[in-house]
Amino acid sequence: MAAALENELEVDNEDYYSLLNVRKEATQEELKSSYRRLCMLYHPDKHRDPELKRQAEQLFTYVHQAYEVLSDPQSRAIYDIFGKKGLEVEGWEVVERKRNPAEIKEEYERLQRERDERRLQQRTNPKGTISVGIDATDLFDRYEEDFEDVPGGGFPHIEINRMHISQSIEAPLTTSDTAVLSGSLSTHNGNGGGNINLCVRRVTSARGWGELEFGAGDIRGPLFGMKVFRNVTARCFVTAQWGLQFSSRGVRPSATTMMARHLDQNTMGYLQWRWGSQSAMTTSIVRDTKTSHFTLALQLGVPHSYLMMSYQYKFQDEDQTKVKGSIKTGFFGTVVEYGAERKISRHSVLAATVSIGVPQGVSLKIRLNRASQTYLFPIHLTDQLLPSAVFYATVGPLAIYLAVQKLIIMPYVRAQKEQELEKQKEDSASEIARRKQEAEAAVLLMQESVKRIIDAEESKMGLIILNAWYGKFVSDNSQKRERAKVIDVTVPLQCLVKDSKLILTEASKAGLPGFYDPCVGEEKSLKLLYQFRGAMHQVLSGDTEALRIPKQSHRIDPET
Repeated sequence: MAAALENELEVDNEDYYSLLNVRKEATQEELKSSYRRLCMLYHPDKHRDPELKRQAEQLFTYVHQAYEVLSDPQSRAIYDIFGKKGLEVEGWEVVERKRNPAEIKEEYERLQRERDERRLQQRTNPKGTISVGIDATDLFDRYEEDFEDVPGGGFPHIEINRMHISQSIEAPLTTSDTAVLSGSLSTHNGNGGGNINLCVRRVTSARGWGELEFGAGDIRGPLFGMKVFRNVTARCFVTAQWGLQFSSRGVRPSATTMMARHLDQNTMGYLQWRWGSQSAMTTSIVRDTKTSHFTLALQLGVPHSYLMMSYQYKFQDEDQTKVKGSIKTGFFGTVVEYGAERKISRHSVLAATVSIGVPQGVSLKIRLNRASQTYLFPIHLTDQLLPSAVFYATVGPLAIYLAVQKLIIMPYVRAQKEQELEKQKEDSASEIARRKQEAEAAVLLMQESVKRIIDAEESKMGLIILNAWYGKFVSDNSQKRERAKVIDVTVPLQCLVKDSKLILTEASKAGLPGFYDPCVGEEKSLKLLYQFRGAMHQVLSGDTEALRIPKQSHRIDPET
């Protein structure tokens, strides 16, 4: 059974719910009513022409197969979870047939956990950080006469004064034990050093875990540490950490403990005590919602005490844009920061922050997250509060980002999407051709039924579908030279009319009888022009939107 699930199970293009035009929550009565209607339409005995009879037999088989699956609770539960592939597992190896849908779902989730655990044992989780500190104070604060006699003195002197590189990998030992190996190298103004750490973590239960840490370095010497985590209640947890740092000056012990509690659904409160070379007591409140993130923190300690407040607003857009600002004041001075963060590709996030402080001066911090790797570029612009430095630190990155976004990133992402779309079309070309042939055959089989439906609707001035198009529509003012990719679905929709009503469920309309996907991977719509009680109506509906007609709001003004 585990082997059957080892590969990702893909849902088949044939959506049984869409084929029967029923909701995913459809009752047995709704399934039976739709099934009987389609059986009357596709029954082979209604057609004398050999070719039409053959096509009717094929479509009748599809409808019967869909009804058999959805009308059986066990088969339906498997189909809802695994798709059509799950029904093809030989010998019903996925689950026992005697189980109810709830048990089937529970079994599936258990198998998912087992599969994830197996994959976890084969996977390391590399994480890395590269930080390059740049001193650019010469751009805004220098004496011109110092460079008059120096070759090349007309150009500002910008240098890299510090670098830091760290990397870690995880190695799952068992389902509950994990080893983490990490190391780092740092250099500052020509002096540097490094260290290496090994951490072994064990998950003791669903409520807690513990870890041991061993480290060594060329500056601080050997390190031994221990950390534990425990869920005290459903709303409260505690962490505690102890460490011993060995050096030529002796042994330096340290300890940290923190308690956190959920104050409400979106708010956490933290209380932390740290003892050692930099002892401090810190309390903070963090509120994180869908649209914002707020932090208020107070620290009392040696050598630093401070009060900090930060706020971040999250835009609900595709690029996950965030803007943030913070203020921090204490014995060291005052620092104000503001910046923005935005997703620039599927796996990359770019952020820029301007830091203005007394006596720190003005700095620009650029961060790029690429998957699990982080690249940091802190640029120190000036030791003083110069308006020019603040202006260029704010406007410069924004102008560069907009230029790079328009000239490089957007064309690249667009080209990538087009390549993926073309590949998707090539891979599904034979499937599209098959579905198109089936749709055309279904339309031929519907002709006689449609004539009867139209005659019945006309006799009572009911619902007549005049024109119906499905696919991708192109507006008249489109700047691209592209053509509409639509198919005529007038007959299939008229065939679904019953008692002067047409009801389509929330599913892709490409699975409806007589439909197919004319533009794989692209956004599609359904455009209808229909007549009801002698009046013209028109509506445009999204591909997966539910639709119910007729409606008064669809009526076309005669003067228009």
